[in-house]
Amino acid sequence: MNHTPLLPYSLTPLLPCSPAPLLPCSLAPLLPCSPAPLLPCSLAPLLPYSSVRIEILALCRYYLTQMYQPYKQPLMKASPNLKLPEPRILKRVILLCKLLARLYLFLFYGVAGIILRNDLNLFEAFKRAMAGKSRCIIAFRHPNGGEPQLLEWFFLFKLRGKAARKGIKFARWPHAVFVYSYEVVRWGGWAARFVMPNLGAMPIHHAKMDSKGMDRIYKAIAEGPYPVALAPEGQVSYSTDSVPRLEPGVIRIGFSMAERLADKGSGVPIEILPVSVYFRFGVWGKATMEMLLKKVEKAAGLSSPERKKLPFVERVRQVRERILSLNEARYQIKSDGSLPFEERLEKVIMAALETAERMMGVKSEGEFFPRMYRVRQFCWDRIILPDYEDFEGVSQVERSIMDLKAGEAWYIGRHQELIDFCWYFRVPLPTEETAFHNKVEYVQNLWDFANRTMGGAYPDRVSIFPRKVIIQAAPVINLSERLNAYKADKKAAITAAMSDLEKAYLNCIAEANEPDLG
Repeated sequence: MNHTPLLPYSLTPLLPCSPAPLLPCSLAPLLPCSPAPLLPCSLAPLLPYSSVRIEILALCRYYLTQMYQPYKQPLMKASPNLKLPEPRILKRVILLCKLLARLYLFLFYGVAGIILRNDLNLFEAFKRAMAGKSRCIIAFRHPNGGEPQLLEWFFLFKLRGKAARKGIKFARWPHAVFVYSYEVVRWGGWAARFVMPNLGAMPIHHAKMDSKGMDRIYKAIAEGPYPVALAPEGQVSYSTDSVPRLEPGVIRIGFSMAERLADKGSGVPIEILPVSVYFRFGVWGKATMEMLLKKVEKAAGLSSPERKKLPFVERVRQVRERILSLNEARYQIKSDGSLPFEERLEKVIMAALETAERMMGVKSEGEFFPRMYRVRQFCWDRIILPDYEDFEGVSQVERSIMDLKAGEAWYIGRHQELIDFCWYFRVPLPTEETAFHNKVEYVQNLWDFANRTMGGAYPDRVSIFPRKVIIQAAPVINLSERLNAYKADKKAAITAAMSDLEKAYLNCIAEANEPDLG
């Protein structure tokens, strides 16, 4: 077992809140007092009579504290297409990450230390890939959102030293190139657009044909030497101790590459390396979870000092019921308390999807996830216009129409964000005996339920501080050894490999929950 401290545990009490409260919209509910107390000092010299001054200041304070502030400001303008450089690996960006990434991981994800389990699986897979003896695809789980950043930092700056202590040396400095959806750099801002392409990360469109993106991925796998990292879940799945769904893309890409390499007679196998990331919390995690639960209760209109006396399960049940009933009213669904929560939420999901599709002017037909991804792509293609590098030469009328369409897409996107999260939230309530890390995750997801209902999105997810990270690698799945079965029956071979990948994740979950890791 390897343990890597990121920052002294003595510092963790200084940062009890997640990065979300640093954002303007998230900060307001946590501030203990309104901006009104700032008025007396600034206005006092302008008001000569004390009684009049007090009355005016009281009115100012009242209106400032009563003024409604929207949780999210609607989008008002369309933007031209984002310009991303071709993926490359720049040493100066790696150096910058070395200087800043540790602090970033602590401030934004609450990472206070790292434990590596089944380390030889990871070391040996990297060793073979770095030496050109295999082509490695890292299939990492993505339940929280920060896994790519965490794994990128660990591979770059910690893996080599830890392997050396076990007598394993790599042919070159270890690294992995990650595949990400274009949406990440769209909502991630300038920092994501600068760092990710310059660490070799490769963008791909999730919901439409992207031959250029696929060619990049195939080239990176074929030429190596770095492993290529993808998330088989396709997106954040919000569930650490279960595997809600897996998409077959990783396995399909792997088999396709195994077939290509075999046809060239290279003899280099394609290996899938399953990697999971888990979080565990200490005493301060309980305090910050309580803060977040209070925030959710306040947002749902259930805030009162007496609520703390209620059992944890009852508190979250009441908040969940309140937010669900508000969504039912929003979509004009008759509430039926006799139905299970999951069934009621399913009705909300489908009503939200049909509402978004109706606003788009498309038919509500087909499988659920392709429909949801189609809505997401539709919204982004109106907000960030793929056919425009700039708006030079666009008339005022044309530009105004683009802005109106972007605004409409933003509102459609609010339904899509709710759909996206709620599909994964169809899970039972925790019990008093539920493991603490699962209680934390449920409160995080309860906040997301409120957040998406209010028009928020994934970037508004709140992390609980501080947390210990467990990185766990399973044995590789060699797809080249299965190539004959793949050629005989592609569908059956992909299904079997997917089943083995899921089993690998479930075994990692069981091992991570062993008592010694608490």
